[in-house]
Amino acid sequence: MLRLRKNKKVFVAMSGGVDSSVAAALLQAQGYEVVGVTMCFNTSFADGKRPSCCGVDAIQDAKAVAQTLHIPHYVLNFSQDLQKKVIDDFFQEYIQGRTPNPCVRCNQYLKFGTLLNKVKALGADYLATGHYARIERRRFHQGFALKKSIQGTKDQSYFLYQIQQKDLPSILFPLGSLTKERVRALARKYGLRNAQKKESQDICFIPDSGYQKFLKDHLGPQAFAPGPIKDAQGKVLGQHQGIAFYTIGQRDGLGVALGKPAYVYNMEAATNTLYLGPKESLYSQGLVARHLNFVSQEYPKKTIEVEVKIRYNHPQVRAHLTCGHGVAEIYFDKPQISVTPGQSAVFYKKDILLGGGIIEKAITIDQKGKQHHGNPP
Repeated sequence: MLRLRKNKKVFVAMSGGVDSSVAAALLQAQGYEVVGVTMCFNTSFADGKRPSCCGVDAIQDAKAVAQTLHIPHYVLNFSQDLQKKVIDDFFQEYIQGRTPNPCVRCNQYLKFGTLLNKVKALGADYLATGHYARIERRRFHQGFALKKSIQGTKDQSYFLYQIQQKDLPSILFPLGSLTKERVRALARKYGLRNAQKKESQDICFIPDSGYQKFLKDHLGPQAFAPGPIKDAQGKVLGQHQGIAFYTIGQRDGLGVALGKPAYVYNMEAATNTLYLGPKESLYSQGLVARHLNFVSQEYPKKTIEVEVKIRYNHPQVRAHLTCGHGVAEIYFDKPQISVTPGQSAVFYKKDILLGGGIIEKAITIDQKGKQHHGNPP
Protein backbone atom coordinates (compact mmCIF):
# COMPACT_ATOMS: atom_id res chain seq x y z
CA MET A 1 0.00 0.00 0.00
CA LEU A 2 2.85 2.39 0.78
CA ARG A 3 4.13 1.98 -2.76
CA LEU A 4 0.91 3.50 -4.04
CA ARG A 5 1.34 6.52 -1.80
CA LYS A 6 5.03 7.36 -2.03
CA ASN A 7 4.53 9.49 -5.11
CA LYS A 8 1.32 11.08 -3.88
CA LYS A 9 1.64 14.61 -2.54
CA VAL A 10 -0.82 15.85 0.06
CA PHE A 11 -1.05 19.38 1.40
CA VAL A 12 -2.38 19.48 4.96
CA ALA A 13 -4.23 22.59 6.15
CA MET A 14 -2.47 23.18 9.47
CA SER A 15 -4.11 25.59 11.91
CA GLY A 16 -1.63 25.05 14.72
CA GLY A 17 -4.10 22.83 16.56
CA VAL A 18 -3.61 19.21 17.55
CA ASP A 19 -6.10 17.77 15.04
CA SER A 20 -4.50 19.07 11.85
CA SER A 21 -1.03 18.35 13.26
CA VAL A 22 -1.86 14.69 13.89
CA ALA A 23 -3.48 14.49 10.44
CA ALA A 24 -0.14 15.53 8.94
CA ALA A 25 1.79 13.02 11.07
CA LEU A 26 -0.55 10.15 10.18
CA LEU A 27 -0.35 10.82 6.46
CA GLN A 28 3.43 11.00 6.62
CA ALA A 29 3.49 7.66 8.46
CA GLN A 30 1.29 6.18 5.72
CA GLY A 31 3.86 7.09 3.09
CA TYR A 32 2.50 10.28 1.56
CA GLU A 33 4.71 13.23 0.64
CA VAL A 34 3.31 15.78 3.09
CA VAL A 35 3.41 19.57 2.85
CA GLY A 36 1.96 21.82 5.54
CA VAL A 37 0.04 24.95 4.66
CA THR A 38 -1.46 27.53 7.02
CA MET A 39 -4.11 30.01 5.93
CA CYS A 40 -3.27 33.43 7.33
CA PHE A 41 -5.76 36.28 7.59
CA ASN A 42 -4.13 39.70 7.94
CA THR A 43 -7.49 41.11 9.03
CA SER A 44 -7.22 43.02 12.29
CA PHE A 45 -9.94 43.89 14.78
CA ALA A 46 -10.63 47.32 16.24
CA ASP A 47 -8.42 46.38 19.18
CA GLY A 48 -5.55 45.48 16.84
CA LYS A 49 -5.81 41.74 17.43
CA ARG A 50 -5.88 39.16 14.66
CA PRO A 51 -8.25 36.20 14.37
CA SER A 52 -7.28 33.37 16.71
CA CYS A 53 -6.73 31.04 13.78
CA CYS A 54 -3.81 33.07 12.46
CA GLY A 55 -2.29 34.71 15.48
CA VAL A 56 1.45 34.47 15.95
CA ASP A 57 1.09 31.54 18.35
CA ALA A 58 -1.04 29.49 15.93
CA ILE A 59 1.33 30.00 13.01
CA GLN A 60 4.35 29.22 15.20
CA ASP A 61 2.70 26.04 16.48
CA ALA A 62 2.03 24.88 12.92
CA LYS A 63 5.56 25.73 11.87
CA ALA A 64 7.03 23.89 14.89
CA VAL A 65 5.02 20.76 14.08
CA ALA A 66 6.21 20.91 10.48
CA GLN A 67 9.80 21.12 11.72
CA THR A 68 9.26 18.14 14.02
CA LEU A 69 7.91 16.12 11.09
CA HIS A 70 10.59 17.47 8.72
CA ILE A 71 8.05 18.64 6.16
CA PRO A 72 7.84 21.91 4.23
CA HIS A 73 5.45 24.52 5.61
CA TYR A 74 3.92 27.53 3.87
CA VAL A 75 1.78 30.42 5.10
CA LEU A 76 -0.72 31.77 2.57
CA ASN A 77 -2.67 35.02 2.87
CA PHE A 78 -6.44 34.51 2.60
CA SER A 79 -7.52 37.87 4.00
CA GLN A 80 -9.59 38.97 0.99
CA ASP A 81 -11.37 35.62 0.77
CA LEU A 82 -12.24 35.70 4.47
CA GLN A 83 -13.61 39.22 4.22
CA LYS A 84 -15.59 38.81 0.99
CA LYS A 85 -16.91 35.29 1.44
CA VAL A 86 -17.33 34.94 5.20
CA ILE A 87 -17.25 38.17 7.23
CA ASP A 88 -19.32 40.32 4.84
CA ASP A 89 -21.96 37.59 4.68
CA PHE A 90 -21.86 37.32 8.48
CA PHE A 91 -22.71 41.03 8.74
CA GLN A 92 -25.51 40.92 6.19
CA GLU A 93 -27.17 37.87 7.70
CA TYR A 94 -27.34 39.40 11.17
CA ILE A 95 -28.69 42.70 9.83
CA GLN A 96 -31.52 40.72 8.21
CA GLY A 97 -32.38 39.01 11.48
CA ARG A 98 -30.80 35.70 10.54
CA THR A 99 -28.23 33.59 12.42
CA PRO A 100 -25.41 32.54 10.07
CA ASN A 101 -22.94 29.70 10.37
CA PRO A 102 -19.62 31.14 9.15
CA CYS A 103 -17.76 27.83 9.58
CA VAL A 104 -19.85 26.34 6.77
CA ARG A 105 -18.93 29.19 4.42
CA CYS A 106 -15.27 29.04 5.43
CA ASN A 107 -15.15 25.37 4.46
CA GLN A 108 -17.11 25.99 1.28
CA TYR A 109 -15.21 28.97 -0.09
CA LEU A 110 -11.81 28.97 1.64
CA LYS A 111 -10.64 25.48 2.61
CA PHE A 112 -12.37 23.47 -0.10
CA GLY A 113 -12.58 26.31 -2.57
CA THR A 114 -9.64 28.69 -2.87
CA LEU A 115 -7.17 26.58 -0.87
CA LEU A 116 -8.01 23.34 -2.68
CA ASN A 117 -7.58 25.02 -6.07
CA LYS A 118 -4.32 26.64 -4.98
CA VAL A 119 -2.67 23.45 -3.70
CA LYS A 120 -3.73 21.60 -6.85
CA ALA A 121 -1.99 24.29 -8.86
CA LEU A 122 1.09 23.66 -6.70
CA GLY A 123 1.09 19.99 -7.63
CA ALA A 124 -0.97 18.44 -4.83
CA ASP A 125 -2.79 15.17 -5.36
CA TYR A 126 -4.83 15.75 -2.20
CA LEU A 127 -5.80 18.34 0.37
CA ALA A 128 -6.20 17.03 3.93
CA THR A 129 -7.64 18.63 7.05
CA GLY A 130 -8.15 17.64 10.68
CA HIS A 131 -11.93 17.38 10.41
CA TYR A 132 -13.65 14.43 12.06
CA ALA A 133 -15.45 13.03 9.02
CA ARG A 134 -14.89 10.36 6.37
CA ILE A 135 -14.81 10.11 2.59
CA GLU A 136 -15.27 6.62 1.20
CA ARG A 137 -15.51 5.09 -2.24
CA ARG A 138 -18.90 3.47 -2.67
CA ARG A 139 -18.91 -0.28 -3.27
CA PHE A 140 -22.03 -0.61 -5.37
CA HIS A 141 -22.35 2.95 -6.66
CA GLN A 142 -20.11 5.14 -8.72
CA GLY A 143 -18.15 7.86 -6.99
CA PHE A 144 -17.52 8.73 -3.37
CA ALA A 145 -19.61 9.51 -0.30
CA LEU A 146 -19.09 11.98 2.54
CA LYS A 147 -19.83 10.23 5.84
CA LYS A 148 -19.99 10.98 9.53
CA SER A 149 -16.97 10.14 11.65
CA ILE A 150 -17.08 6.76 13.36
CA GLN A 151 -16.97 8.52 16.73
CA GLY A 152 -20.29 10.36 16.51
CA THR A 153 -19.70 12.63 19.50
CA LYS A 154 -16.94 14.45 17.60
CA ASP A 155 -18.47 14.27 14.14
CA GLN A 156 -17.93 17.46 12.10
CA SER A 157 -19.57 16.42 8.82
CA TYR A 158 -22.37 18.97 9.39
CA PHE A 159 -19.95 21.80 8.53
CA LEU A 160 -18.79 20.11 5.31
CA TYR A 161 -21.98 19.60 3.30
CA GLN A 162 -21.09 22.32 0.77
CA ILE A 163 -18.08 20.35 -0.53
CA GLN A 164 -18.58 19.65 -4.22
CA GLN A 165 -19.15 16.08 -5.31
CA LYS A 166 -16.38 16.34 -7.90
CA ASP A 167 -13.84 17.31 -5.21
CA LEU A 168 -14.35 14.33 -2.88
CA PRO A 169 -11.63 12.21 -4.56
CA SER A 170 -9.10 15.00 -3.88
CA ILE A 171 -9.79 15.36 -0.13
CA LEU A 172 -8.53 13.32 2.83
CA PHE A 173 -9.85 13.25 6.41
CA PRO A 174 -7.32 11.11 8.32
CA LEU A 175 -9.10 11.50 11.70
CA GLY A 176 -12.47 10.11 10.64
CA SER A 177 -12.13 6.90 12.68
CA LEU A 178 -10.42 8.36 15.76
CA THR A 179 -11.52 9.81 19.08
CA LYS A 180 -10.12 13.07 20.41
CA GLU A 181 -8.39 11.12 23.18
CA ARG A 182 -6.67 8.91 20.61
CA VAL A 183 -5.60 11.95 18.61
CA ARG A 184 -3.96 13.51 21.68
CA ALA A 185 -2.23 10.21 22.42
CA LEU A 186 -0.87 10.12 18.89
CA ALA A 187 0.33 13.72 19.23
CA ARG A 188 2.32 12.69 22.29
CA LYS A 189 3.67 9.66 20.46
CA TYR A 190 4.90 11.83 17.58
CA GLY A 191 6.38 14.37 19.99
CA LEU A 192 4.21 17.28 18.85
CA ARG A 193 4.40 20.38 21.04
CA ASN A 194 0.67 21.07 20.84
CA ALA A 195 -0.46 17.65 22.13
CA GLN A 196 -2.37 19.23 25.03
CA LYS A 197 -3.40 22.44 23.30
CA LYS A 198 -6.94 23.50 24.19
CA GLU A 199 -9.60 23.27 21.52
CA SER A 200 -11.11 26.52 20.29
CA GLN A 201 -14.90 26.63 20.58
CA ASP A 202 -15.47 30.12 19.21
CA ILE A 203 -15.78 31.61 15.73
CA CYS A 204 -12.19 32.36 14.82
CA PHE A 205 -12.66 35.97 13.65
CA ILE A 206 -14.78 37.07 16.61
CA PRO A 207 -12.64 38.83 19.27
CA ASP A 208 -12.92 38.17 22.98
CA SER A 209 -15.29 41.13 23.37
CA GLY A 210 -18.02 39.14 21.59
CA TYR A 211 -20.01 39.23 18.38
CA GLN A 212 -22.30 42.15 19.37
CA LYS A 213 -19.39 44.55 19.83
CA PHE A 214 -17.80 43.11 16.68
CA LEU A 215 -20.93 43.98 14.70
CA LYS A 216 -21.13 47.48 16.21
CA ASP A 217 -17.44 48.22 15.60
CA HIS A 218 -17.69 47.32 11.93
CA LEU A 219 -21.21 48.42 11.01
CA GLY A 220 -21.77 51.28 13.42
CA PRO A 221 -24.61 51.69 15.92
CA GLN A 222 -26.88 53.18 13.23
CA ALA A 223 -27.23 49.70 11.71
CA PHE A 224 -29.03 48.45 14.82
CA ALA A 225 -32.13 50.55 15.28
CA PRO A 226 -34.34 49.75 18.27
CA GLY A 227 -37.79 48.43 17.46
CA PRO A 228 -40.91 46.91 18.99
CA ILE A 229 -41.21 43.58 20.75
CA LYS A 230 -44.70 42.16 20.19
CA ASP A 231 -46.73 39.10 21.07
CA ALA A 232 -48.72 36.99 18.60
CA GLN A 233 -51.71 39.36 18.85
CA GLY A 234 -49.58 42.38 17.95
CA LYS A 235 -49.49 43.86 21.45
CA VAL A 236 -46.30 45.81 22.11
CA LEU A 237 -44.41 44.26 25.06
CA GLY A 238 -41.27 46.35 25.00
CA GLN A 239 -38.41 47.51 22.82
CA HIS A 240 -35.44 45.58 21.44
CA GLN A 241 -31.98 47.04 20.81
CA GLY A 242 -31.60 45.84 17.22
CA ILE A 243 -32.67 42.47 15.80
CA ALA A 244 -29.07 41.53 15.01
CA PHE A 245 -28.55 41.00 18.73
CA TYR A 246 -31.19 38.27 19.06
CA THR A 247 -31.83 34.76 17.76
CA ILE A 248 -34.71 32.33 17.49
CA GLY A 249 -35.31 30.52 20.78
CA GLN A 250 -33.69 33.21 22.92
CA ARG A 251 -35.22 33.63 26.37
CA ASP A 252 -32.69 35.63 28.39
CA GLY A 253 -31.66 39.25 27.94
CA LEU A 254 -34.95 40.38 26.38
CA GLY A 255 -35.66 43.17 28.85
CA VAL A 256 -39.32 42.17 29.08
CA ALA A 257 -41.01 40.91 32.26
CA LEU A 258 -44.20 38.98 31.52
CA GLY A 259 -44.39 36.88 34.67
CA LYS A 260 -43.96 33.71 32.58
CA PRO A 261 -41.30 32.32 30.22
CA ALA A 262 -41.27 33.93 26.78
CA TYR A 263 -39.10 33.16 23.78
CA VAL A 264 -38.14 34.84 20.53
CA TYR A 265 -40.01 32.86 17.88
CA ASN A 266 -39.91 35.26 14.94
CA MET A 267 -37.75 38.19 13.79
CA GLU A 268 -39.17 40.38 11.03
CA ALA A 269 -36.43 42.49 9.47
CA ALA A 270 -38.81 44.39 7.14
CA THR A 271 -40.65 45.94 10.10
CA ASN A 272 -37.75 45.65 12.59
CA THR A 273 -40.03 43.66 14.90
CA LEU A 274 -39.26 40.92 17.40
CA TYR A 275 -42.04 38.47 18.35
CA LEU A 276 -42.25 36.68 21.69
CA GLY A 277 -44.39 33.73 22.65
CA PRO A 278 -44.58 30.63 24.84
CA LYS A 279 -42.30 27.67 24.21
CA GLU A 280 -44.98 26.05 22.05
CA SER A 281 -44.56 28.86 19.51
CA LEU A 282 -41.01 27.68 18.78
CA TYR A 283 -42.13 24.39 17.20
CA SER A 284 -42.23 24.00 13.41
CA GLN A 285 -43.64 21.32 11.14
CA GLY A 286 -40.88 21.80 8.60
CA LEU A 287 -38.66 24.29 6.82
CA VAL A 288 -37.69 25.78 3.49
CA ALA A 289 -34.01 25.73 2.50
CA ARG A 290 -32.06 27.34 -0.34
CA HIS A 291 -28.46 27.36 -1.58
CA LEU A 292 -28.59 23.58 -1.80
CA ASN A 293 -25.70 21.22 -2.41
CA PHE A 294 -25.86 17.46 -2.73
CA VAL A 295 -22.45 15.96 -2.13
CA SER A 296 -23.06 12.20 -1.88
CA GLN A 297 -25.89 11.81 -4.39
CA GLU A 298 -27.44 13.54 -7.36
CA TYR A 299 -30.10 16.21 -6.93
CA PRO A 300 -33.24 14.25 -5.95
CA LYS A 301 -36.04 14.37 -8.51
CA LYS A 302 -38.70 13.00 -6.17
CA THR A 303 -39.56 13.16 -2.47
CA ILE A 304 -37.11 11.12 -0.38
CA GLU A 305 -36.91 10.11 3.24
CA VAL A 306 -33.96 11.62 5.11
CA GLU A 307 -32.70 12.38 8.57
CA VAL A 308 -32.08 16.08 9.04
CA LYS A 309 -30.02 18.16 11.46
CA ILE A 310 -31.20 21.76 11.80
CA ARG A 311 -28.08 22.85 13.71
CA TYR A 312 -24.79 21.26 14.70
CA ASN A 313 -25.78 20.00 18.15
CA HIS A 314 -29.27 18.94 17.10
CA PRO A 315 -29.97 15.21 16.79
CA GLN A 316 -30.84 13.78 13.39
CA VAL A 317 -34.63 13.57 12.99
CA ARG A 318 -36.68 11.81 10.36
CA ALA A 319 -38.20 13.92 7.63
CA HIS A 320 -39.36 13.98 4.01
CA LEU A 321 -37.43 16.12 1.53
CA THR A 322 -38.79 17.52 -1.75
CA CYS A 323 -36.63 19.65 -4.05
CA GLY A 324 -37.48 21.85 -6.99
CA HIS A 325 -35.90 24.85 -8.72
CA GLY A 326 -33.10 25.13 -6.16
CA VAL A 327 -35.43 25.10 -3.17
CA ALA A 328 -36.04 22.29 -0.68
CA GLU A 329 -39.09 21.74 1.50
CA ILE A 330 -38.52 19.48 4.50
CA TYR A 331 -41.38 18.14 6.61
CA PHE A 332 -40.44 16.58 9.95
CA ASP A 333 -42.11 13.40 11.19
CA LYS A 334 -42.39 15.22 14.52
CA PRO A 335 -42.37 19.02 15.06
CA GLN A 336 -38.95 20.48 15.89
CA ILE A 337 -38.00 23.41 18.10
CA SER A 338 -36.22 26.62 17.08
CA VAL A 339 -35.85 26.30 13.32
CA THR A 340 -33.53 29.25 12.71
CA PRO A 341 -33.16 31.09 9.37
CA GLY A 342 -29.51 31.39 8.39
CA GLN A 343 -28.50 28.11 9.99
CA SER A 344 -27.91 24.98 7.90
CA ALA A 345 -30.26 22.06 7.43
CA VAL A 346 -28.14 19.01 6.62
CA PHE A 347 -29.60 15.79 5.21
CA TYR A 348 -28.36 12.31 6.12
CA LYS A 349 -29.15 8.71 5.30
CA LYS A 350 -27.82 6.95 8.40
CA ASP A 351 -24.12 7.92 8.42
CA ILE A 352 -23.99 9.22 4.84
CA LEU A 353 -24.28 12.98 4.41
CA LEU A 354 -26.46 13.48 1.35
CA GLY A 355 -26.37 17.27 1.21
CA GLY A 356 -27.80 20.38 2.80
CA GLY A 357 -28.86 23.98 2.43
CA ILE A 358 -29.39 27.27 4.27
CA ILE A 359 -32.66 27.56 6.20
CA GLU A 360 -34.80 30.26 4.64
CA LYS A 361 -37.90 30.01 6.83
CA ALA A 362 -39.84 27.71 9.10
CA ILE A 363 -43.10 26.00 8.12
CA THR A 364 -45.59 26.19 10.96
CA ILE A 365 -49.18 25.14 11.54
CA ASP A 366 -51.41 27.61 13.36
CA GLN A 367 -54.22 26.72 15.74
CA LYS A 368 -56.74 26.64 12.86
CA GLY A 369 -54.63 24.07 11.00
CA LYS A 370 -53.45 26.57 8.36
CA GLN A 371 -49.90 26.17 7.08
CA HIS A 372 -47.53 29.15 7.21
CA HIS A 373 -44.17 29.56 5.52
CA GLY A 374 -42.38 31.41 8.28
CA ASN A 375 -43.60 31.76 11.82
CA PRO A 376 -46.91 33.64 11.82
CA PRO A 377 -46.85 36.88 13.82
